[in-house]
This record gives sequence, C-alpha cells and structure tokens, in this order.
Amino acid sequence: MKPPIAPRRPSRCTLHGITVTDDYAWLKDEKWQEVLRDPSLLDPDIRAYLESENAYAKALLAPTQALQKTLVAEMRGRIKEDDSGVPTADGPFAYLWKFRDGGQHQLIGRTPRGGGDVQIVLDGDALAKASDYFKFGGTRHSPDHRLEAWSADLRGSEFFTIRIRRWDTGEDLPDVLTETGGGVVWGLDSTFFYYVQVDDNHRPLKVYRHRLGTAQADDVLVYEEKDIGWFTHIEESAGRRFCIVGGGDHDTSEQSLIDLSLPDATPRLIAPREKGVRYSVADRGDELYILTNSDGAVDFRIVTAPLAAPGRANWRELVPHRPGTYILGIELFAGHLVRLERANALPSIVIRALGDGGEHVIAFDETARRCCSMATDPTA
Repeated sequence: MKPPIAPRRPSRCTLHGITVTDDYAWLKDEKWQEVLRDPSLLDPDIRAYLESENAYAKALLAPTQALQKTLVAEMRGRIKEDDSGVPTADGPFAYLWKFRDGGQHQLIGRTPRGGGDVQIVLDGDALAKASDYFKFGGTRHSPDHRLEAWSADLRGSEFFTIRIRRWDTGEDLPDVLTETGGGVVWGLDSTFFYYVQVDDNHRPLKVYRHRLGTAQADDVLVYEEKDIGWFTHIEESAGRRFCIVGGGDHDTSEQSLIDLSLPDATPRLIAPREKGVRYSVADRGDELYILTNSDGAVDFRIVTAPLAAPGRANWRELVPHRPGTYILGIELFAGHLVRLERANALPSIVIRALGDGGEHVIAFDETARRCCSMATDPTA
C-alpha cells in the first residue's frame, strides 16, 4: 500500500511586501471555527485526505497489533489503575476523585466526614460511552453541598459545556452553558457562579455570571479582556470569599477580586498591569499575600497588602527576593504560609508561622525529588 501524498495547491499571500507561497494551506479549513463546533462541516477534500492518512497508518501498523497489546498490558501493569486523589474535607463531606480498574476517566464523589460509603455523582467512564469523544473539564461542588458543577468536551474541540448536577438525585438541571473554558467559581449562596467563555478564535477573554434557572443568553458580562494576546482565567481565592479574575501573557499579569457574597458584585482591581511585572494573590482576613517579581525580583518575593487598599504603593515585603532561590507557589493555612521554592535545581517546602515569622523546611529522605506546585503560576 502506497502512502498518500497531499497534492500541492499553491496559495500566495503578501505581508509587509513579502510574498509567501504555501502549497498546503488548503489543509486548513477556511471555516475552521464552524468545524470546531460541528466536525461534519469539514471540507470534503480535507476529510478525504485525512481518512486516507488514517487508513495507511492502520494498514502499516496492522502486523504489530499483537505487540501493541503486549506493550499496553505491560505499561498498565506498571501503573496504579485505581489511582485516587487525597480527599478534600469541606463541611460535612470529604470530596474525592478516583479511577476504577480498567477505567479511563475520573469518578467524582464524596464521603461523609463521620464515616460512610462513597457516593459517586459523576462517572466519567459511563458518561464517555454516550459520545465518540469525552474529556472532563472542571468540577466543583456548591457551597451548600447540594450541587456539582461539571463540564466536558464531547468533540475534541476544547469547547467545554458546563452542566449542574444534583447530589441527591444524580440528575442534571436544565442549565447548559456552551463554549466555555470549563471551570466555575460559585457564589456563596449557591444560586450563581462565574465562568469564562471562549471566543470564536478560542481565546478566553470574557467572564460571565450565571444565575441558576436562567438562560445562558441572559448571563451578565462582568469582565472583558481587551488585549487579545492575553488569556483570562478564574479561580476561588484561598479564603473562598472571592473569585479571582486573572489575566496575562508570558511577561505580565493582572488580577481582580469579585466578592462572592454579593450577587451583583463587580471586579475590583488589585494592581494595574505593568509591563514585565507578574503577581498572584491569596487572601486571609483583611490582608492579601502576593507572590510577585516586582522591583527586579526575578526569582520572586512575597509581599502583603491590606485588602481595603491593595495597590502597589501599599505592598510590604514579607519574604524578600533571594537570587538563585525561585519561589514557585504559595498556599495559606490557619496561621501558616506554605511556599514551594527551588534552589540548586532542588525543590523544597517551607512552612512559615504567620504569628512570629518562624520557618522550618519539610525534610525528605531523598535529595533528588519531585514536588507539585501548590499555587497557580502568575503567568497562567
């Protein structure tokens, strides 16, 4: 069987006085935005060529099917197929995710804090059977523990559809939000949440507020990023009182806070964007803890600022910049600040008592080790 050869169809364009010829530009569908939403709209010529490539690959690899099965079996034998995360305690429940033996998608559930059986509210393997493609986006339970917001991509387009599931019945509410980034941040009264919508060019630039029981067309735009080179994301603050609206590129970042106790709150800017300055925030009481590279701190430093006036003029240094010691992330706990840092290519976890400033490093038996970042990178 001969390999398929894509025909040359020269396409020319002139940019800044330079003419460029691309023989294979036809392989990018001019209506690619529509194709992402509905793959059946793909240009027939492009589809035919891709299918011929797939058929050739299938025929070429046919003699290796037995070996493929052997390799898969060996790899699966070396991993923990029923892997699970550490349960996260919240109110009367401990929330968890896990995989079943032979499964490919997460199971989302919880157990009562006082003991009891695991309740599964989302079975990724079962959900995946209903479509040719399935990928979980984000999941998050409501503050009153009655609902679970979840999202999935069913077409491989990375457009995630958000749905809301009841914990008591396992049924989804009528609310369906399409073309989103997948994550949500709930309001404190569990009647509304925030999400990011992706535009036609797949840029996450707008944050909307959705009230349960209403149509997506009625959702309120609360933030819109005007710089198309930036990416917008949202997350729940450390104190769970705010929705953090973050944005940035690889060089600069900016964040705002939305009060989750108010159903009509608007974003409040922490510090205006400044070229080359990155920062991320965590809240505790009336104070913000900020990880930043401002004032030449190329390896980052930690500052604090009053919640009522969080601008750059009020940033006060807590952990100074130390050249060669890179601070990767921070987390706040009751009375303590935990930071992940790296020096001499080795990561370490440092616990700081917020009362007296005393610090200690968590010791590990092995010198060479791998740690997970505890906080979102300011550039994300």
